Amino acid sequence: MAKREDTTYFEKKLLEFVGTKDPMLEMLQWVMDKFMEIEVSQKTGAEKGERTEKRTGYRSGYRIRRFDTRLGTVYLSVPKIRQGGYIPFFVTEKKRSEQALIQVVQECWLNGVSTRKIEKIAGKLGLESLSASEVSEINKGLDDMVEEFRSRKLDKEYPVLWADALYEKIRDNGRVVSKAVMVIKGVNMDGRQEIMAVEPMENESEQTYSALFRKLQERGMEKVWLCVSDAHKGLEAAIRKTLPGTTWQRCKVHFMRNILAYVPQTHKETVASRLKLIWKAPDEKTARALKEDFCREYENRYPKAVECLEQGFEDSIGFYAFEELDSRKISSTNTLERLNREIRRRSSVVGIFPSTDSYIRLITSYLLEYSEDWQTDRSYMYAGLIKVQREILFNVA
Repeated sequence: MAKREDTTYFEKKLLEFVGTKDPMLEMLQWVMDKFMEIEVSQKTGAEKGERTEKRTGYRSGYRIRRFDTRLGTVYLSVPKIRQGGYIPFFVTEKKRSEQALIQVVQECWLNGVSTRKIEKIAGKLGLESLSASEVSEINKGLDDMVEEFRSRKLDKEYPVLWADALYEKIRDNGRVVSKAVMVIKGVNMDGRQEIMAVEPMENESEQTYSALFRKLQERGMEKVWLCVSDAHKGLEAAIRKTLPGTTWQRCKVHFMRNILAYVPQTHKETVASRLKLIWKAPDEKTARALKEDFCREYENRYPKAVECLEQGFEDSIGFYAFEELDSRKISSTNTLERLNREIRRRSSVVGIFPSTDSYIRLITSYLLEYSEDWQTDRSYMYAGLIKVQREILFNVA
């Protein structure tokens, strides 16, 4: 009897598809919708709306995602999961960042960028032709997803934040300018990486950086243990004023570059190898001893390099106060530098962006993919050690 009911159900569905404009495409979309519902139910341990003690996760609405197939383009209603993220198993090629790139090409055209340049960008994307209506359809819901990501609620407490600015060529009021874009990455109490902010700034100053950190606080962030950045005076001042109780760590890699600027090229490698030993020391006491040895050895040969080391040393060893956390990960902004290189690799395809909004749309869409991957990858830091460090810092169980 059950088999007969199943057969009747599918017969009715097939008749519904026959009456549509594109039966095969409609049928494909229906199948993919079913696949997603089954996959999410298995991932959460419960059917939609089902009450069960076996549940391992919760749904959180849907997001619209364009998906191009050989039969045509469909718009999927992809279920969202509160923790862990979800990407359908059959989505492997077209990603949101590529959709954002298509939108950038269209916006270039609207803003008078040469046809030759547009064709070059489109060629790199494997695009043969574009129309305004296609781009409009592609980007329905994209801006909403970007805005949702950039304004989402943050956790109250973060062990570590990394902050750094990169510069991009963006058209502003009819002229091309080099605009600073601040990227902030963090690690939450579960040890997972997060993109906290992608914010364009008119200039790098204490005021603009302070405004950025206040935005993070408005989104729910209350406590940060350690903030790692370069030694930009405005950024340093903003961290100290808007994030009270936070230790500021001067990136050791940037600091070494500053010191080596006072060393002749022929001797940089030798001096650099000695400098690295300071921040590789197992504890703060040893690091201080190595620093003193370095200063005694080079104070006559490279006095300005030694002076630079003396002036910034205290700010470069803050990571030693967090002995339970991996010093290789918290003593520099290397993790953010790698991410910024990936951003530049993507943005270099465009070259000059037609507007700030187009840049934010593209890069945030790209970083959304990283964020989703991080939710399913191994933790960046071990949550157990983060908990132990918290107990040491704040005397709480």
